[in-house]
Order: sequence, then C-alpha cells, then structure tokens
Amino acid sequence: MTGRIRPVGLLAVALAALAMGVAACGSSNSSSSSSSSSSAAAAPSSSSTSTAAASSSGSGFKVGLVTDIGGLNDHGFNHLSYEGLLQAESQLGIKGTVLQSTSGSDYVPNLSRLAASGNNLVIAVGFLMANAIQEVALKYPNVHFAIIDNPGGAAPDTAKNIEGIDFAEQQAGYPAGYLTGLYLKEHHYTTASSVGGQSIPPVTDYIGGYQAGVKAADPSAKLLNAYSQNFTDESSCKELALNQINAGSKVVFQVAGACGLGVISAGEQTHTQVIGVDADQSYLAPTLVLTSAEKKVNTGVFTAIKNLQNGQFSSNLQENINNGGVGIGKIGPAGAAYTAQINNIIAEMKSGKINPPTALLVK
Repeated sequence: MTGRIRPVGLLAVALAALAMGVAACGSSNSSSSSSSSSSAAAAPSSSSTSTAAASSSGSGFKVGLVTDIGGLNDHGFNHLSYEGLLQAESQLGIKGTVLQSTSGSDYVPNLSRLAASGNNLVIAVGFLMANAIQEVALKYPNVHFAIIDNPGGAAPDTAKNIEGIDFAEQQAGYPAGYLTGLYLKEHHYTTASSVGGQSIPPVTDYIGGYQAGVKAADPSAKLLNAYSQNFTDESSCKELALNQINAGSKVVFQVAGACGLGVISAGEQTHTQVIGVDADQSYLAPTLVLTSAEKKVNTGVFTAIKNLQNGQFSSNLQENINNGGVGIGKIGPAGAAYTAQINNIIAEMKSGKINPPTALLVK
C-alpha cells in the first residue's frame, strides 16, 4: 500500500511562492508544510507562471505545464502534476512554468505559449487536452510534449513528439472496491456507488475496477453510478452523491476532480463513507474517507522530465501497480480491520493472479 502524502500543505507553500514569483520574478519554494486548509492560498490566474533557480546539473532545461480547468487547488489531479514539477525543480534543477486553464479554449493558447518560449518539454494535464496537444505538437515538431492520461505518438495519425503518461486506474479502483465490498458485507449493507466527472477512459477505468472489486468481495452488492458532466462544480457532484445515499449507498467513490469534493461534503453531511481519488484525500474527512484510489500523477510527471533530461523519450510511459504508479491511500478507521485482506489483494494483483477489468458493470 502506498504511503500518505500531504498535497494541500505543499500547495499552500508552492502557491505562495508562485505569487511572489509573479510579483517579483523571484524563485519558487518547494518545501512542504503540515497545513491542511483547502483555502490556504488562492490559485494563480491562467497566465501566471512558476519559476525556480536551476542547479548546475539542470541549468537551462525548461519544462512547461498546462493544467486542466480543475486548477491547482483541486486536491488531486492537477495539484499532483504540479507536485511532480516542483520535485523536478528541487531534485533535477529544471526551470518550471505553470499555466492554468479556466476553460477548454485556453488549452491551445497555453500550450502554444509554452512551446514558443523555449521549453524542452511541455506537459498537458489531462485526457481532455488530447486534441489541443496534437494541434500544437504538429506546429512545433522540435519541442517535446507529454500528456497525462492519453496515449502518445504511437498511432499513425499522432504527432511523434508526444509522449503519453498513462495509468492503470483500474488497478487502483479494484482494491478500493474490494475494501468497499468487505465493509458492505460486514455491516449487512446492500449498496455502493460512484460519481464520475465525465464518461471518459481515465474515469471509467477507475470505476470499472472499483465495481469489479466490490462484486468480488460482496457478489450481492448493488451498484449505482452517475456522471456530473464536469470536473469543477462541487454542488453538482454533491447532489448526485446525496441522491445515491438516499437510494441506499453506504460508500460513494468520487472520480470527478474538484467537482468530486462535493461527494466528500455529502459524506460529511450524512455520515457516509466515501472513497477519494488520485491523491490520498483522507485528510479531508479522516473518519469518513474509507480510502483513496491513488494515481501518482506527480511520479509520472517527474519521471517524464527525468527521462527526457537523460535523452529518453517514448510514445508511452506506463504507470501501474507494479512500478508504484497507482495504488490506494490510507485506510480509514471504518476499514482498518480489513487491511491485511487488502494487502493480500494488492499482492495478488502484482503477481498477476488478479487482473482488474476496465469494463463497467453498471454504466
């Protein structure tokens, strides 16, 4: 099982340094803090940048990162990408720049701006940026690009200067689902559910693995699933989660980025167990987050940067349970009794005995 991280504390310090950098052209600070306040710092605007002084080993190596519309304060996906960039600044001595997207129309301009400003690598955070990065990569064939959650330049019609950073989300969803099934069965509960942002592979792969895990542990369990059709509006995800809870769900898995924070709010309001996503979100509701299905986007970003610094660039960088790219976070108090069983499930996944599916049982 993977160790716990503290994304919000690092974000508070990183964004504070980011704001200073914008005001005074200073360098960012990647040291961490124990603060867990979700409003510790305001996110910078879509045109803000983050820079750090480069060490001699990485001097002149520049990396740009474009967030999806969830922004740096999403407590998960985008924030983890930024953590990976900060790690590369600290350990590899690169100079990083971050541009935040507030809508899909920002993708091409932000990617183009970074490609035109001398970055060695430009990283797009998210599946929804696939068309945008393809368009920009074709215009800048001498710049290397990478995209989270989408295949790179393997297909004949895809620019060969794009590297995909792909994750086996089903391998994180499955043990979270198995834990859910054990919890349901022990307490004679009947139903578990999930709230996704959109029906796209990085979301449905998580949910497919989760649903399979629930059923493996409790074949009689009923499954519910719904999509908010966005990754930013917490109120819409909260409403869906409350509807599922009213229909009998005792555990709700959120796979909706910043929107999914509304699921955790619904759990707090009704004292219902929830499953976090991407980052270890146990700090948001310590007694109610049963666990989190983790996707180590920070590790993927750092690895892609390190590899390119060393002259390595491939069409796809695969992150999975065996290389630590996915896993689960801290198991909460309600699931602590099942820790040994979950560790066994993860070991069987690593050995190949269990191969979680991506197909949905309930769409």
